[in-house]
Amino acid sequence: MSWIFLLLGVMAEALSHVALKATDGFTRPIPAVMVILGHLTAFIFLGQAMKGMPVGVVHALWAGMAIVTVTLLSALFYRQHLDMTAWIGMLLVALGVIMINLSQGHSH
Repeated sequence: MSWIFLLLGVMAEALSHVALKATDGFTRPIPAVMVILGHLTAFIFLGQAMKGMPVGVVHALWAGMAIVTVTLLSALFYRQHLDMTAWIGMLLVALGVIMINLSQGHSH
C-alpha cells in the first residue's frame, strides 16, 4: 500500500509543479489554488507512504520520480524539450530509483 501512496504523492507533486508555471508568479488564482492543494495532497500521501517505508527511501524515490514526471509533463503541456545530455541525466535518475527499489536495505 505504501507504493500506491508514494505514486499518488508523486503525481500530486508533479501536477502541482507543472501548474506552478501557469500561476504566472501567483497572479492567476485557479492555478495557484491547484499548486497549494497539489502540494498539500502530495504531503498527505507521502506521510502515508512513510508508514511502511523508511523516510530516506520515500524521499529519494519521491524526488527522483517527481523529477522525471515533471520533465515529461512539461514536455507534454508546455512543449519544453531537453537535449540529449539532460535525457541521459533523467535516465540516470530513473536507474537510481530502480536501484533504491531493489535495495535489500529496506522493506516494502
